[in-house]
Amino acid sequence: MALGAQANVSARAWFEQRGWEPHAFQQEVWDACAQGRSGLLHATTGSGKTYAVWLGLLQQLAHEPVAPGPRVLWITPMRALAADTVRALQEPLQAMAPNWRVEPRTGDTTSTERARQERRWPQTLVTTPETLSLLLTREDAATLLGGAQAVVVDEWHELLGSKRGVQLQLAVARLANWNPALMVWGLSATLGNLEESLHTLVAPLQKAPEAMLVRGRVDKSLVIDTLLPEQPGRFSWGGHLGAQMLQPVVREIESSGTTLVFTNTRSQAEIWYQMILQERPDWAGLVALHHGSLDPEVRQWVEAGLKAGQLKAVVATSSLDLGVDFLPVERVLQVGSPKGVARLLQRAGRSGHAPGRTSRITVVPTNTLELVEAVAARRAAQAGRVESRSSPHQPMDVLVQHLVTVASGGGFEPQALYAEVKRTAAYAGLTPEGFDWALAFVERGGQSLGAYPEYHRVQRVEGRCVVTDRGVARRHRLGVGTIVSDAGLQVKWVSGGKLGTIEEGFIARLSPGDHFVFAGRVLEYVRTREMTAYVRKASKAKGVVSVWAGSKMPLSTELADATLAVLGDAQAAGLESTSGSMRRMEPELQAAWPMLSTQMTLSTLPVPGMVLVEVLKSREGQHLFVYPFAGRLVHTGLAQLMAWRLAQEQPNGASFSLSVNDLGLEILSPASLAWPSDVAALRESVLPVTEPRDLLRDILESLKAGQLPQRRFREIARVSGLVSGGLPGARKTTRQIQASSGLFYEVFRKYDEGNQLLLQAEQEVLSQELDAQRLQSALLRLREWPWIRVDLKSPSPFCLPLMVERLREQLSTEQLTARIERWVAQSQSSLS
Repeated sequence: MALGAQANVSARAWFEQRGWEPHAFQQEVWDACAQGRSGLLHATTGSGKTYAVWLGLLQQLAHEPVAPGPRVLWITPMRALAADTVRALQEPLQAMAPNWRVEPRTGDTTSTERARQERRWPQTLVTTPETLSLLLTREDAATLLGGAQAVVVDEWHELLGSKRGVQLQLAVARLANWNPALMVWGLSATLGNLEESLHTLVAPLQKAPEAMLVRGRVDKSLVIDTLLPEQPGRFSWGGHLGAQMLQPVVREIESSGTTLVFTNTRSQAEIWYQMILQERPDWAGLVALHHGSLDPEVRQWVEAGLKAGQLKAVVATSSLDLGVDFLPVERVLQVGSPKGVARLLQRAGRSGHAPGRTSRITVVPTNTLELVEAVAARRAAQAGRVESRSSPHQPMDVLVQHLVTVASGGGFEPQALYAEVKRTAAYAGLTPEGFDWALAFVERGGQSLGAYPEYHRVQRVEGRCVVTDRGVARRHRLGVGTIVSDAGLQVKWVSGGKLGTIEEGFIARLSPGDHFVFAGRVLEYVRTREMTAYVRKASKAKGVVSVWAGSKMPLSTELADATLAVLGDAQAAGLESTSGSMRRMEPELQAAWPMLSTQMTLSTLPVPGMVLVEVLKSREGQHLFVYPFAGRLVHTGLAQLMAWRLAQEQPNGASFSLSVNDLGLEILSPASLAWPSDVAALRESVLPVTEPRDLLRDILESLKAGQLPQRRFREIARVSGLVSGGLPGARKTTRQIQASSGLFYEVFRKYDEGNQLLLQAEQEVLSQELDAQRLQSALLRLREWPWIRVDLKSPSPFCLPLMVERLREQLSTEQLTARIERWVAQSQSSLS
């Protein structure tokens, strides 16, 4: 059969050959592809989304004329998933399109494989947003990609809310400019705002049939339960139950088939891997560790062992959340609160990852309050209350990078590209002045860099904007993408062999001979040379656990509201105080009842419609505890704002200590500064104004402006191409990048105050570091809901975790334990 010949069998026939019956949503997608329509398919993990879109495209495109480049671009959010995706897409080819080839093209593709593809491109290319943008920098980009007829975005929810998603929107707009009939399909299982997500996906298309939103309603059994602690206790704090839960976790692993043990951070994964092996040393080789900082060969070995059913358990982070199909996985354990409904559902889908199989996830609480969050997460999941994700609004650094990308790939006419960019959801509101600023920035370096030729990256040639300097083009290709992190050091054995990468900041705190935990081992640090940390096997059994920046994730709005609702139900059941009301409670609430009833005795429970405020006087000073239930990021900004407002009112100023967690915040004032006894006066003294413009001003003032925006600007400078990570073999250190971006930051502040990248840095601090929109909502709630003030005689179960959080970095483990024991003893005596 010649290339491009008619496909052998239909999608339905291929299903029938396997004894499968297509779901209604699969047939719906097949019909839509036959009509050339685009859409978003939202269906349960493991229900058959991939074959719904893939077989529909094969039926439609396999008989089309031959194109010089790929016909289908399959976008995956993680290059580690490319190989599995390729295998899944190859399965029906022999029957439906025997002359089609599916191949990966990512950062992991070898130079030999890339050279072979240059000679003969596959019909389907599995790639990432970054590699797609790299392809757009080619001089023959229009010829190579102009024949693409479909783009499929796998796990669209993972890209939608990030700059990587914006990068993809711009790339799709470019492809649609070359082929107005381009089809675009997105796949997802965990989105709350489906209509908006669909619009963002298909907005870049020019003239196309109406896009479809396909909901895959499949009756798939989902079990969400909790591993209950034997002694949850009346008082609890972060990590309080960790050691107590080890043996129950080991028993669950022992009694199950292959188990995934998910944690929320890489540090936590390292800890639990060590704990499990210390409890069961005979499982060495049967229990593995998987997270994004491990060497790719290690991760691939773990994934192969999972697929083959050779591993008893794998302790993992979000590195195993997506895409990869591990049929042998029977159980999923989630250590700690999932912090979000979408994350819970995504991880649950790793078990029973096939139509008709039950998915089960079991929450392992690390403190007693997480028992309540577990109930809230289950209720929210059952009610379908999943988090929304929205595209970033007009990030200028991504636009600047895209202008250089398109200028490298054949060039552009400014007005035409402006119209193309405005079709995307991210830049729908982009003004001509905003586009002209970005264009001037890549042509002349803006107002302040005009004297430096290296920042004249784009030139006008016969009315078209192009990159003529090969050095500029090379540096740009090395920096394409929006994934920015601190410089990572390779971790290698002194004797040879790689373990993975670790943040430079962590290694900088170590001295030769220090011991630390990484890649599931206790290592001895030897030296750092040329961006590599050399280690040997440690002589001691313990070491400092490796730490990665920014690893604590906040409680989502949906889960925070659900948790507050659960507490309201618990309050109502407690007031009813009958044995029947207790029995009607979920098992988790029954286990947490000693703590909840203690809170009701010493204070009261936070419930919807009112704000609990606790006041406590101690040897440290005057404590104010407020419980907005708005998540860690919002509480950080809220505590800063409140403390700043209070300090403004003091004649000589005042110093406050702050602490936050996902449920509330603490402000500790000097003993001489008592909180107002009147609730209305207390509220007015701490609540800042809520007008958006005043809120922006107050936040930046409270944070003393410079540090957070400057840190944000460092990332923006790298995405926009102002600074680079260096050339291969001469990578820059984090300190060098900080110095370069810091210099630009100061120059722009002094000589180019209207610089759009500076303004973007401030906006990103508000939207990402502090979640300003949610903070605004929290402030409105704090103003509208009545405050209930409780003067405590001793710490309550809700305020104790905040007090522990504040002192965790200040005291040694022994000192902190002694302080906690004293606080708990005081509270126990208050109960008697």
